[in-house]
Amino acid sequence: MSEEIQSGLIRISDDVVSTIAGLAALETPGIAAMSGGISEGLAKRLSGKNVQKGVSVEVGQVEAAIDLRVIVNYGSKIQEVCHDLQLNVREAVENMTGLTVVEVNVKVEGVAFREEEAVVVEDLHRVK
Repeated sequence: MSEEIQSGLIRISDDVVSTIAGLAALETPGIAAMSGGISEGLAKRLSGKNVQKGVSVEVGQVEAAIDLRVIVNYGSKIQEVCHDLQLNVREAVENMTGLTVVEVNVKVEGVAFREEEAVVVEDLHRVK
């Protein structure tokens, strides 16, 4: 007795790819947060609650292109962090979806200070 396996179309939504890319980005050392974008006013730092912010994707049947807007930690080597970010996002999306990621574009929209440093800087401005 033989069984015939029927195949059909598998479509992965843009939101799924955006979520995977956003989570991989936030797990990359040197990335402080995703950016909501300058067009939305001041660059907002967003937590993992809304990881799709700062991520734009174009998903086809077998390929995906990803654009990321990020805020990096002060003192990080931006080129190295962004290269690691591209690799992490590409690997996560390809492994989880089977899509081929043709490009991962990164736009650095801000630099974040550690919380302790930010407080010290604010205090110095108040003294003046």
